[in-house]
Amino acid sequence: MEPFEDDDLPLYTVGQVAEMLAVKQAFLRRVDQLQVVSPSRSGGGQRRYTRVEIRVIRQVASMADQGMTMPAIRRIIELEQRLAEVTRERDALAGKLGEVTATLRQVLRDRVPGGDRPGRPGPR
Repeated sequence: MEPFEDDDLPLYTVGQVAEMLAVKQAFLRRVDQLQVVSPSRSGGGQRRYTRVEIRVIRQVASMADQGMTMPAIRRIIELEQRLAEVTRERDALAGKLGEVTATLRQVLRDRVPGGDRPGRPGPR
């Protein structure tokens, strides 16, 4: 993957993000201070934002404009991130379960005469 295609690459400065989202740099620093979005830091200590973080900040700004408090916003973001994590885990487990099921079916077909035909039990 090319660097410009990677949504998780910390490329954008506070000034760039503030301009992109039409928010004040102080707002971005506050979001970081309250650990709603915590960007990585460059070697010189400057905040660097990823595209993923920029999308979250856009959501945070929208919620703040609607009158939500930062602690409430942080909790919502945490819950959304946890839900995404659990969904990924579920999908991975479902994939593994599918693999195990396919393997088990193959083993049964190989070991049980008539095992590949539903409703036809093998010899007793």
